[in-house]
Amino acid sequence: MIARLMVLLLVLLCATPALAQQNVRVPVEQGGRTVQLSAQLFRPAKATAPLPAAALFHGCGGPGQNTARMAGLLASWGYAALVVDSFSARGLKDVCGRNWPTEAAAEARAGDIDATLAWLAKQPGIDPRRLAYMGYSYGGGVALLRALSGRPEDRTPAVARAVVLVYPDCALADALGPRLAVRQPTFFAMGALDDWTPVSQCRAVLERVVRGRELIDTKVYENAHHSFDALGLPVRYLDGVGNRSKPGGCCGAHYGAHEPAWKQFVVDVKAFLEKALKP
Repeated sequence: MIARLMVLLLVLLCATPALAQQNVRVPVEQGGRTVQLSAQLFRPAKATAPLPAAALFHGCGGPGQNTARMAGLLASWGYAALVVDSFSARGLKDVCGRNWPTEAAAEARAGDIDATLAWLAKQPGIDPRRLAYMGYSYGGGVALLRALSGRPEDRTPAVARAVVLVYPDCALADALGPRLAVRQPTFFAMGALDDWTPVSQCRAVLERVVRGRELIDTKVYENAHHSFDALGLPVRYLDGVGNRSKPGGCCGAHYGAHEPAWKQFVVDVKAFLEKALKP
C-alpha cells in the first residue's frame, strides 16, 4: 500500500507545473565582493522560446507566498519569472521593524535589480529585449529608484521594457530630487486604505514627473490595505513595524488580504504586461 502511495505521489509531482521551477544564483557585486543571491526561476511548462521574463523583488519580510503565487501566474501566461531573495545571502530575514531600511540601504539593494536583469538577459531561452521587473512594498520602493530617474535630460534607454510597482514605498523616491523622468511603461498598484505605503506618497511622486508621464498607469483598489494580495491573511494592525509615512518613520500599520483587489490586480497586471512586452 505504501509503495502504491509513493508511486502515486511521484506521478503527481511529475505532472505538476512546479517542476518547471529551478533554483539558481544571481551574482551581485557589492563592496568589493560578490554576493550570490538565491532565486527561483519559473518557466512555462510548454512555451516557445525566446520567452519574455519578469524579475520579482520582495518586501521587507523577504520572499513569500505572494511572490511565488505571482511567479506561477506569470509562467502560466507564458513568461519566465525569477523570484529573487535579496536577504538570505546577506544574513537578513525581516527588516520590517522599527529600524526601517534607510535610503542608503534601498539604493544598495537597487543594485540587485541591475544585476538580475543582466543575468536574465544572458539566460538561454530568454528574450533580452522583453524584460520586466516587479517590486513589492519596500522592494517596490527600491524598484522605484530604477523605474524613475532624477535626471529628466538623461536619454539612456531603459534596460527593462516594463515595471510593476505593488503598493510601493514611494517615500524612497524623495532622494531622486524634484524633477523626475520615466523611461519605460510603469504600473502603480495601490490599496486605497494602505496606511503603510499610502497612496498620497505615490501621488506626490507622480506630480514630480516631468518627462514620460504618459508611460505611467495607476490603479487604486478600493477597500484594500497593504498586502492585499496576501490571500488568506485577515487584515490586522502591526504596532511594531517601521512606517516611513509617520513622523520619525515609526510605527505601526495595517496589512492583510482583500480578495476582490487581488483578482482585479491579476487582470490588470496581465493586460499591462501583454501590452508592454508584446513582440
